Amino acid sequence: MKTRIGILTGGGDCPGLNTVIRAVVKSATKRGWESLGILGGFEGLLQPTRSRVLDYHEMDGLLFLGGTILGTSNRGAFSGKSGHGETRQIDPAVLAAARAGVESLGLRALIVVGGDGSLTIAQQCFEAGIPVVGVPKTIDNDIAGTVITFGFDSAVSFATEALDRLRTTAQSHERVMVCEMMGRYAGWIAAHAGIAGGADVILIPELPFKMESVCRVVTDREAQGKRFTLVVVAEGAREAGRDFITLGDSGAIREARLGGIGAAVAEEIGKRTGKETRVCVLGHLQRGGAPTTFDRLLCTRFGAAAVRLVAEEKYGCMVAHRPPSTEPILLTEAIGHLRTVPPDGDIIRTARDLGIGFGD
Repeated sequence: MKTRIGILTGGGDCPGLNTVIRAVVKSATKRGWESLGILGGFEGLLQPTRSRVLDYHEMDGLLFLGGTILGTSNRGAFSGKSGHGETRQIDPAVLAAARAGVESLGLRALIVVGGDGSLTIAQQCFEAGIPVVGVPKTIDNDIAGTVITFGFDSAVSFATEALDRLRTTAQSHERVMVCEMMGRYAGWIAAHAGIAGGADVILIPELPFKMESVCRVVTDREAQGKRFTLVVVAEGAREAGRDFITLGDSGAIREARLGGIGAAVAEEIGKRTGKETRVCVLGHLQRGGAPTTFDRLLCTRFGAAAVRLVAEEKYGCMVAHRPPSTEPILLTEAIGHLRTVPPDGDIIRTARDLGIGFGD
């Protein structure tokens, strides 16, 4: 019987998911293996009919196609995170059913493509007896153990272009433009795009801010004859002494839905400085579209490396980018703690050297 492996995509979508799928299928086919796509994320394991064979010839158009042809989910019986990142133990009966699903499909191993939440689930599946290999995916770039995750470069590229566009309208109307970006617990997107896009203020989760410090940048620029200001805000940024701003209760088994910090910052800047202030929320636009050249190559390397790990039976591991190599690390090294922007690291120091404020 031909060796068969499974692949699923979990959590939020992002550019590059299809590129990983393509690399897995093409690499597996070259070994004479069959690839089975699990539809709808982990939930598909509970319904073995929610799967399909992935044809080698079908992969040609996936290199530059955004999203995921397998579908994904970040809710349901497999929610591994809740609230503000608290790990949730999945019901043992659900894990047993997932293992039965894997066995009924005749899978040698399961490749899980996802972020911290999905990889947390993958580890629990591995502990329940499912042979698992992980691939790190998140535009937030916050997974430990890997220098970078795929999706991040694509998100930063889009966010930087958005800032370029916002700068021209801010300058034309002498306004303050506040741009809210994704970044729940880590400000990598805001920091990288903010520097590359010439922001004057960058607010990130790692550095609680004070509104008076933010407004001081605006008034100082005004005094220097610079009558516009560009402010970048990560969705998880918080004013000192305050909690996250959310869009309401997300329920007991879902992570809190963040949003609204950009509008709150813009309103306060307008009140305190008298400057006309506008807010732009990039939201899910950062997740869509084709992956950048960098992400296409990274995804291809990750997908091929994941298949090699299956061949070597290195289960319970994740592929990690550690230049110049792609190396396996234990899933337990990658989950449970996020890789955040070092407050005194080179990225922040570079921004401060340029005069960019962080509101601290």
